[in-house]
Amino acid sequence: MGAIRFGPARWPSRESPEEALRILLERGYSACELDFESGFWLDYPAAERLGELAREHDIALSVHAPLFAFPGHPDPKKGKMALGALDRTAGIAAACGAEVVVIHPGFWLGRDRQQTLDDVVAWLGGLRTRLEAKDRAVAFGIEVMGRVSELGSIDDVLEVASRVSWVRPVIDFAHMHATSDGAFTDVEAFAGVLESADAVLGAGEPFHIHFSDIAYANRNETKHLAYGEGTLRAEPLAEALRRFERPATVISESPDEASTQAIRAVLLT
Repeated sequence: MGAIRFGPARWPSRESPEEALRILLERGYSACELDFESGFWLDYPAAERLGELAREHDIALSVHAPLFAFPGHPDPKKGKMALGALDRTAGIAAACGAEVVVIHPGFWLGRDRQQTLDDVVAWLGGLRTRLEAKDRAVAFGIEVMGRVSELGSIDDVLEVASRVSWVRPVIDFAHMHATSDGAFTDVEAFAGVLESADAVLGAGEPFHIHFSDIAYANRNETKHLAYGEGTLRAEPLAEALRRFERPATVISESPDEASTQAIRAVLLT
């Protein structure tokens, strides 16, 4: 069984890097995802200091990019905006030593599946060239989405990851529980997805997992729930992870601290 790191999807304090690390350690966390979904709130000097503290205390960092910044948008203006935002996100990730930048894959926008995936792959190639020139060519992770009408099924994410060496799947089990109409109730369901992700990840690259309880309707997510209010449980995930030597970073997207601690207790027992 690989080592499991665990932490929240939101940075616990923007007062200072020192205060944020104090809270993470006090709550027993070994990972955290910096939440830039709604915009940037961290500058480069603070990111460097944050990275120093995270390394000192062995906290694994990841970064979630702004929601509008998805790859392959066919509109040139929106594509340019996404490029700039992902460039900045990668710069912050490089400064703090984050292991992965999490992004959303986007939308069909009138295209068929294969054309959309081809556009995403080609666009990511241009992004990589730009990032390499600035010494911020960090790993990116594409998150599995929670709506069946969007690009971002596990198959979509695995295909992009298999075609782009520096892209990893971000396995969101809450989203997959929603889009499968509640199918993730046993160990085999979790293990099957982990096995597919394991096949496209490089040596030593950890599984990057999002987890929370979830409400859904018509195979679409509606909201994240307090742990225990829905039907997604952490025990099958814990058992499935034990089958793999690959390490894992599990990020809780639960809406409250008590739920995140409840999931932590299951996964780290």
